Amino acid sequence: MDKDTQAVIDLLNHALAESGLSQAAFAGALGTSASRFSTYRSGKTKPTAQFVLRAGRLAHALRKAREYRIMTAPGTASAIREASDEDWAWRMLLQGRDHLRLLLNRHDGSEAAWEAVPSTTGQAGFDALLAVLTAHEFEAAAEDPPDWTMIEALADPWIPEHPFLERDEIIKQTPAYLSRVNIFVPARDLVTA
Repeated sequence: MDKDTQAVIDLLNHALAESGLSQAAFAGALGTSASRFSTYRSGKTKPTAQFVLRAGRLAHALRKAREYRIMTAPGTASAIREASDEDWAWRMLLQGRDHLRLLLNRHDGSEAAWEAVPSTTGQAGFDALLAVLTAHEFEAAAEDPPDWTMIEALADPWIPEHPFLERDEIIKQTPAYLSRVNIFVPARDLVTA
């Protein structure tokens, strides 16, 4: 094996270790499959320079988020998926969004942890909402949103049940950035203390 290939393997192995994730989870966070990532780590397939750099940057950001005890997109999706009820799922979604705000305010590169592609929450509405809220926070911080946040509008409107608002009131009180993707949640339900 040539020195350059070995150097790439070493960089990917270091990134994987630094990320704190399993190979499958880190590969998913990078937007590739575990088997493809394995071929990169063995030297059978050569990744692009961009992929190697992204792996290092993402791993470093994931380590920083872990040190700060801050949720990432994959962690938020997992917390939503594992929530015992829908109220808890909403809390996890908003807590993750608030943690993203904290990272964006640090200006130390740790916000890149939110570039990690999350797995599904198990519900199309929450998947879409996580993507849209993440994109909205990056845009509000004048940063480019991660690629995984660029989604199509839901085929059918998602209007989660509300304890005291009627459907028309929910639609009227939904911010435009949500209604554009066929999600309807009142703006005040997205506010945290």
